[in-house]
Parts: sequence; C-alpha cells; structure tokens
Amino acid sequence: MPFIQHIIQHNSVSIVGLAKNTGKTTCLNYVLKRLQTMQKRIAITSIGVDGEERDVLYDTPKPRITLHKNMVFVTSEQDFANREFEAEILSVSERATPLGRLVTARALSSGKVVISGPSDSLWLQEMIAEMPKYDVQLTLIDGALSRLSLASPAVTDAMILCTGAAYAVQLPDLIRKTVFRCRLIDLEQVETEMQNKLQPILNGVWQIDKQGEMREIADSVFTFPNEIEKLSDTAQTIYVSGALTDNFLKSLSAQRKIDIQLIVRDFSRLFFEEGTYNRFIRRGGTIKVLQKAKLLAVCTNPTSPEGYKMKAAELREQMQEALQLPVYDIRLIETPDENK
Repeated sequence: MPFIQHIIQHNSVSIVGLAKNTGKTTCLNYVLKRLQTMQKRIAITSIGVDGEERDVLYDTPKPRITLHKNMVFVTSEQDFANREFEAEILSVSERATPLGRLVTARALSSGKVVISGPSDSLWLQEMIAEMPKYDVQLTLIDGALSRLSLASPAVTDAMILCTGAAYAVQLPDLIRKTVFRCRLIDLEQVETEMQNKLQPILNGVWQIDKQGEMREIADSVFTFPNEIEKLSDTAQTIYVSGALTDNFLKSLSAQRKIDIQLIVRDFSRLFFEEGTYNRFIRRGGTIKVLQKAKLLAVCTNPTSPEGYKMKAAELREQMQEALQLPVYDIRLIETPDENK
C-alpha cells in the first residue's frame, strides 16, 4: 500500500527525527503536498518550534513548512503574524507559550509558515482532541529535536521516523542504530488484564509478585534503593511508570540472577544504550509496554549538515532490508513503493 494511503487511515500521525537534520520537514512538506489533492481536512502543528529558515545549530538552510488552501494549522501568535498567506482565525488559546498564545487558523491560500505549537505532550493531546470541531480528519505533528515523546501512542495514533547521515555518518552504524530504535518502538505489549491494571498508575516504581499483588518500591528509578538485590524473590515484574534509565538497567543486569519482566508505559520512556539493553536481554530480562506504537514508515536523508553524503539508493535499500519496513527517500524523484 503506498505511503500516503497508510497515513490517511489514521486520525493523527507524528513525524519525528532521530536527530536534527534527518529530513523530517522535507518529509512533512511532501506529505502535505500529496494530501492537498485528497478529500480529507488536514491539520498541522508541532511540539515546540519548527519550520525556521535556518538551522540554529549549523546555520544551514532549512526547508520551511508549506501549507495549502483549507489546511488547518496551530502556531504561536508571533509566527502566525509572520505567515506568508491569508488565513482565517478559528480560535485563540487562553494558555500561552514563550512566543504567545496559540492560534488555530485555516489557510485561505498556499504559503510558508513557521509552526510553533504546544509546549508539552499533554497540551498536544488536548489540541488533537479539539480538531474534529473544525472538521479535521487527520492531524499531523511535526516534532522538535529528538522529542520522541510526541510519538507516544498516548498522543498520536501512528508515527513516521526520519533517520539519516546526521544521526551516524557510517552506513553500518546508521543502520544498526536505527534498527535498535525500531526494536524499541516494536516492543511487545502486555496482556489486556495487566494493561488495564497498570494504565491508571502514573507515578512510582511498582513490584508485582507471582500472585499479582502490587507494592510501590520507589518514587522513580532515580530514587530507587542501591540494594536492588534485596528485591523479593517473588518479584516477577517491575512496572516503571516514568523513565527507564541506563543506570537502572545496568543495576538489574549486574545481579546474579535475572528473572524480571520490566513494564513501561511506551517506548518514549526508554533512555538506555543498545549495549545495556542487549546485556539485560541476554541475562534473561524482558521489557514490555502498556501501549505499543505503530510505525508506518522510515524516511532516510543521505546528507549530513557537515556535508557528508551517502549513496541515497543504497541507504534506502539497505535500511529497508534491515528493518523489513517501508523505507523512503523523499528527495528521490519517486520511490518504487509509491508506484505500486
């Protein structure tokens, strides 16, 4: 099924980059251009600021976000005032960002704009929930630098991941690092009974014994006792409601016996290195999620801001072979998968 057909099956889709300059804005502009011909009302916003003319780290030109007639967008008052097209204001938020209140508007013609949306994931969720009252059927979210939290399944229905030479300049390293991230996105979801039990618990680290009894053992992994080995022998499962860190996983892996299943809310809560994760798994540990994310596709950018460039077709083909997922290079005139 073609790339765009995957996207329009969902109510909300996030486009996130594994690093800055991995091509997510190029991907977004392509998607918007294709969607303008379809009978579907589109909305777009971001978490944080995106769409600026020049990259603030490298001072290199950045593609701006191009909207088309009748598309709904949410941005700050400051950036709304600097848009390059006529627009009809639909609402203005009571809350404000550092760039002013958020303006929800409908484009009356095509043009470029800087998108600076809600400053946190909860506000973003609330904004997406309001879109149907503007007859919006699909909301696209453009992510700021490495903000994978917006791709949480609690926020958007599905995601597109952008990777490329800006993430790793050697092709084998780039593929390995991207495959690892996709492995985490694809972690197995817990069974429904456990999901229903843990979903309401938003704070703390919890021990669950063989009988299913729960006991809070720490506020977070950062305040967890150093004597991890003192965990009860009956502890089969540990639920971490917040971040799961590299140090915590290393501490568990250092124990003589590992027979522990870790559960987190979703992949966006995982902050550990590939080597730490692999050692934990080899020693018998498992990690599952309450909500599994849906990764629609991966987009590749063969060029880094430092000027290093990979072979575009080779990168796309090897990445697709490694991931067994649809992989696209938006900069190519057309991709084979789009013509199926």
